Amino acid sequence: MFVAQEAPQFEYPIHGPALSANEIQELLCLLQSPSPSQDSGSRGSNRAVYSMDERKRRRMASNRESARKSRWRKKRHLEDLTQQLNRLKIGNRELKNQLGLILNQSRVLWRENDRLMSESMALKARLSDLRHVVVLVMEAFEKEVKYGGKEERELDTSSK
Repeated sequence: MFVAQEAPQFEYPIHGPALSANEIQELLCLLQSPSPSQDSGSRGSNRAVYSMDERKRRRMASNRESARKSRWRKKRHLEDLTQQLNRLKIGNRELKNQLGLILNQSRVLWRENDRLMSESMALKARLSDLRHVVVLVMEAFEKEVKYGGKEERELDTSSK
């Protein structure tokens, strides 16, 4: 004696928490399952199936949440790397500017050094010439003092 049972029709509640399609399907399965008096052996298998479905649903939800968190971490990491890249680019630009200024100062100092070296060599040459003149003057003065001026003149005239 099989009596065909018609699937119950439910209206969705107007107020209250909405059920997902999976939850509605599970509720319908529970309502359509035979009562414990009709088939006591299937009761345990329904629990096992329900537990497996529940675990699968929870695992899927957990995986979705993990994936969402992973995407968020990846996005945050990418933002951090982008900010670090921008900071490094700015630092690099500042270092290049400093290097340019230092190179310009270096060129100015090298030119100044070359000018001073040339001036030093010219002054050394002039000093050497002046020393030579001083030596000649001193020698002449010593002869003047030694010979009194007459003898040297006589020497000069006698040789003529």
